[in-house]
Amino acid sequence: MISPERIEALEQLLLDLNRVSADAILPLFRSDHGLEDKGGEAGFDPVTMADRGAEAAIRQRLAEVVPEHGVIGEEYGEDRPEQEFVWVLDPVDGTRAFIAGLPVWTTLISLRWRGEPVLSSIGQPYLGEVFLGSPAGSRLVRGGDSRALRVRPCFGLSEAIIASTDPTAYFEADERAAWDRVRAAARLARLGCDAYAYAMVAAGTIDLVVESRACKCWDIEAAAPLLAGAGGVVTDWAGRPIGPNGGQIAIAGDRACLEEALPLLKSAAD
Repeated sequence: MISPERIEALEQLLLDLNRVSADAILPLFRSDHGLEDKGGEAGFDPVTMADRGAEAAIRQRLAEVVPEHGVIGEEYGEDRPEQEFVWVLDPVDGTRAFIAGLPVWTTLISLRWRGEPVLSSIGQPYLGEVFLGSPAGSRLVRGGDSRALRVRPCFGLSEAIIASTDPTAYFEADERAAWDRVRAAARLARLGCDAYAYAMVAAGTIDLVVESRACKCWDIEAAAPLLAGAGGVVTDWAGRPIGPNGGQIAIAGDRACLEEALPLLKSAAD
């Protein structure tokens, strides 16, 4: 196990990485962000100077402080992914929200230890929020304040607020049918929040998030430590732990809600 002292030091590093990332991103939000389309014939896939600049800044700080650690990032690929400690980075998750000027994009940072995510953050610097999860628990850090995060009880889908980024754009046909079944059973569904919805599950305002097989590891790994520390649960659509390569994900505050959703997702589970 990682010692409590080491966890505390890594948490402080994680908060520092969020500051470094925010410094690179915020001057470009609702400004000239240098939009490019890296999708080509596959369809619109935006990237901005904020995506690239923030990841470069995070990597530079890691190289200065923990040069022995590995890194996996959306923009610049893998660097020693076999190391004992490996950082997984998505500098601007929700680039479409970013270019639309909507403050629901986030910076996702997680840390693997011996292949398993153990520490993570979901940062929204425009709102001044860092949702941090570790073996010491999960908390929201905002300004000089910090408060513990806890999921809320939700005993079934009929009581649940659920979320997904964009089922029309990202779900394949079988996944869309499964999502429609879950949505029909839920009280309320909200779309377009990307990983900010994960943080809202940890904060106790959303009950279930369902995302597709299009997700990469950097899209989803930050959810696992954050939700574990807040009392929630993260699985794939078959109820298994998420793997190192991304894929379908179900994030729930209350396991009872997840257990009702999984049979509705089962036919499309990978």
